[in-house]
Formats: sequence, C-alpha cells, structure tokens
Amino acid sequence: MSKGWNDRAPAGRLAYVDGRYVAHGSAGVHIEDRALQLGDGIYEVCGVEDAHLMDEEEHLDRLERSLREIELTMPMSRTALKLVMRELVRRNRVRDGLLYLQVTRGAVRRDHPIPERSPRPTLILTTRAMSPDVFGARRRDGVAVITRPDERWGRCDIKTVQLLPNLLAKTAARRAGAYEAWLIDEDGVVTEGSSTTAWIVDAEGKLRTRALSNAILPGVTRRVILEAVAAAQFPVREESFRLEDTATAREAFISSATGVMPVTRIDGKPVGDGRPGPVTRRIQELYSLTSAGRAGKTGK
Repeated sequence: MSKGWNDRAPAGRLAYVDGRYVAHGSAGVHIEDRALQLGDGIYEVCGVEDAHLMDEEEHLDRLERSLREIELTMPMSRTALKLVMRELVRRNRVRDGLLYLQVTRGAVRRDHPIPERSPRPTLILTTRAMSPDVFGARRRDGVAVITRPDERWGRCDIKTVQLLPNLLAKTAARRAGAYEAWLIDEDGVVTEGSSTTAWIVDAEGKLRTRALSNAILPGVTRRVILEAVAAAQFPVREESFRLEDTATAREAFISSATGVMPVTRIDGKPVGDGRPGPVTRRIQELYSLTSAGRAGKTGK
C-alpha cells in the first residue's frame, strides 16, 4: 500500500455496484463483464477535498463524451449519478481523497463485436481516503519525471479502462525514483504523462501545453486551468513541445485530479534552476481558487 493511503479506515468501507452499496472487500462483477474480458469500459476519477467533489461537472462532461465515443449509454441520469457519488463519499466519511467511477458494457457471452442487444451497463464507484499531506509535499517541492516512448493506441482522448501502456510507463518511473513518465511520440514530441497533462514554461517565458487531439486525454484539470488563466489574462499557448524544449524550459509542471505539481527534474536533469518557479506557483493559486470556488458555489 502506498504511503498515506488509508485502505483500512474508516471501518466498513463501502463500494457502489449496480444499485447497491456493498462492503468494499466483497464487491465484485460478473466473470463475463466486458471490462474484465475485453477492456470495454470507461472510467473517471474525481478529487475529494474537504468532503467536496472537485470539478464534478467537468468530470461528468468527459464521462458522457467518452461513453458516446464507444457507443455506451449512461447507466443512470446525471442527476442521479451525482447523488450516488456524493452519498458514497458521505457513507465512507472521506474528507480528502479520490472517487473512482467505472462504467462497463456489462456482462454478456464473450465476443469481440459490440452486442446488438447490449446488456445493462455495469456501474462501479469506489473511494480512497488519504491524508491531505500525501500530495502536499509534492505540490510544494516538485517531482521528478522520466521519459518513455508513447506506445498507446490511437484514441487516447477516450478515458477507457485499457491502461496497460500507462501502467508500464508509470512503473518504469517509480522504479527510476521518479513520480511520473512523460510519453514521447515517434516525432519526438511530448504527448502527456502516463496519468497527467504535461506543461512547460518555455525559454521565452510562454506557458505551453499540447492542443487537444486524439493523441491526448482532454484533462479536466487542464480545462479548468485554461479557463482560469484566460480569466486572469495570463498568456498561454496550446502548442506542442519537443523533448529538447524541456532542456531550455524555465519551468514545468503536471496537472491531474490530484492538482498541479511542479516538475523539477526530467530524466535526471534539472528544469530551470531545479526548483518550482513563480509561474507554476501562480497556476496553482489560480486553479485552487477556481476549483474550490466552484465546489462552494454548487454546494458540493
């Protein structure tokens, strides 16, 4: 178990599976569920801070888009799903942590094509509590990343449960003593991290992140950051950057459901002066204010 994660408390941890709140340790799906057999499913993950689901609407927007892309229907109305999400956080008494949501095509006799008469989708929700200090030090001091070839499929814009290339890249990073792996395409361009969006402040002081396409996931935190910096009239370019651009970058950072983390080293070499920079700090402030403000306004 990773340091800081709390899998044993609170006592009586629950999951939600197909309409029932069940003991986490005994929750399961049918042996022929298509996510288990074929990776036929979509997932989302929301950060939980002070018992509030962060960027909830944006995560549900992306969930609905991903489902449409693989011809899978929502398992329930958006309003009902939000109630289930919040209820699971409440029942598990999660103040800070993560909520995971998975929708699969359900259980049916194993065959590759999408069934003409699809079964009812499987809906799974789980939560993980963690100390607010788990990511606090990383957000403050920064993290190291390594680079790996991007070996994923051609529709990385869909948030599917098919994560084998991602987990191999993440494993390589952890074994190298780094937090994340940045994936490099065949042209030498940085696509994104194995589970994060990649950003740099280039040699000219411009904030850059890759434009949306099938090659990257439309990150929710990325979206909120772009909206926040636009409101603050902060210059940003949605433009690809190459691995060699990171050598002259003034700053770098990653974003995900766990927030904004400075990147201080790439492949063992310091980024800028090797410390979190002022632009990254400003982005952290803007994101925190925007995301927390939305949570408070919607009463989540």
